[in-house]
Amino acid sequence: MIIIGIAGGSGAGKTTVARTIAEKLGEENVAYLSQDWYYNDRSKMTLEDREKENLDHPKAFDTKLLVSHLNLLRKGMPIEVPVYDYSIHSRSNETVRMVPRTVAIVEGILVLAIEELRSIFDFKIFVDADSDIRLIRRINRDIKERGSTYEKTIDRYLTTVKPMHEAFIEPSKKYADIIVPRGGQNNQAINLLADMVEHFVEHHAE
Repeated sequence: MIIIGIAGGSGAGKTTVARTIAEKLGEENVAYLSQDWYYNDRSKMTLEDREKENLDHPKAFDTKLLVSHLNLLRKGMPIEVPVYDYSIHSRSNETVRMVPRTVAIVEGILVLAIEELRSIFDFKIFVDADSDIRLIRRINRDIKERGSTYEKTIDRYLTTVKPMHEAFIEPSKKYADIIVPRGGQNNQAINLLADMVEHFVEHHAE
């Protein structure tokens, strides 16, 4: 199994890149995992305390569980992926069964910033985008998909998202094998990258 890590700031277009690669390889051949699914279990905390948690710090994630799951997939074993519920800021009681595929794509803001994860990846990608574009996408996503408000989204951006991006995400760019400029809008670069990954997978399988 080939494991690909895709990092980049919130709203940079990581999911767009991941989907393009998956389509190129054939979605039936790809196991897709989001780092967001592996936020720490906060079910024992009050909702008020959960809302105050910094979700953009490496310690916000259950990296041990994600690493364990990737190792199981690589060994050909299925996993039970946790489900994170943004409406309650914690994991739900449900899990989703995932079976091994030829390729696993792991997408998340900090997947290249955490050494335990980074060392597992066979191919590392960083999706870059201007901060104003990322902010606009973040506002739209959090309000439409995650039940947030404009005020809460802006406050979280200024207090945690922006500082954590500068402290952890941006520096992790140096670990990437490939950097995609202009984020998810750069169709030409994304398609070229998808071709490159396809050749990489074919070569590795030989």
